Amino acid sequence: MSMHRLTGTTIGVPDVATTASYYADFGLTPSSEESTDVARFSTQDGGEQLTLRRTDRRRLLEIGVGVDHLDDLHRVSASLSRLDIPSERGEFGVSAIDPGTGVRVNVTIAPRIESEPSPRAEVNAPGRYARRNSRAAAILREGPVRPRKLGHVVLGSTDFHATERFFIEGVGFKVSDRIADVAAFIRCSTDHHNVLIQKAPVSFLHHTSWIVDDVDEVGRGAMNMLAADPARHVWGLGRHAVGSNFFWYLKDPAGNFSEYSSDIDCIVDDALWKPEVWDGRRAVYDWGPPPPPSFLAPEDLADLMIGSHSG
Repeated sequence: MSMHRLTGTTIGVPDVATTASYYADFGLTPSSEESTDVARFSTQDGGEQLTLRRTDRRRLLEIGVGVDHLDDLHRVSASLSRLDIPSERGEFGVSAIDPGTGVRVNVTIAPRIESEPSPRAEVNAPGRYARRNSRAAAILREGPVRPRKLGHVVLGSTDFHATERFFIEGVGFKVSDRIADVAAFIRCSTDHHNVLIQKAPVSFLHHTSWIVDDVDEVGRGAMNMLAADPARHVWGLGRHAVGSNFFWYLKDPAGNFSEYSSDIDCIVDDALWKPEVWDGRRAVYDWGPPPPPSFLAPEDLADLMIGSHSG
């Protein structure tokens, strides 16, 4: 597809410095310090992919989508126009606000991510001994875990169907799977999903997901974060059924969840992938501890609802 990745995301938080310290611990690389009100971070392969800006309450401000050609920008502009959604057109980008969440989506011409594959793990199993007379390389790893790229963003929408139309009919995302009529997993790359839309009583950011090499990096990253502050733990280790990825969720100081993720489904041929409608517990996870209530309904939702009405 001509769309090929998320270029980045901008999150509003009340305390930029404290939240920035969390994401530095998480493994993102500080890329600039404009002021006490703005902090930017890079991933290993995706470049600058996270911006924090000071706002009165936590909120998702922007998502960036990368495309290959000017023709892609023409297509997005025309599609948004057909939906009667205003957009701003620049030389190398199109910008519009999703009417269901208030999030600005910036579609820009951007280079594709070129990732060097990590060394393939040699895995022993009954009848197959790929690693002989040596320890597993993963247990010898040292140093911090560094996410390779931004994988996906999950947002709650007060107008689920309007947000669906915006991303799918307007921007051009494709549907990978659904959970009944309450959530849609959609993609702008070969990853199973880059955006997950959920019905919600208030528009909010549920979590960002950051891709690491393998399940050992998921575990190492989470354990390093918890060694510094056990209260960061939310849910994990486990494996999702929808998307198939390993996960571990933690919480930043503003209340946003962040996920270490690996081994997500890859869709390279749309004709060979059949979207499914999932239901029940298995839609949320395949194995692992059950999700805590605070993951399904973050504890600050009531405050966010009050803030959205007053702001």
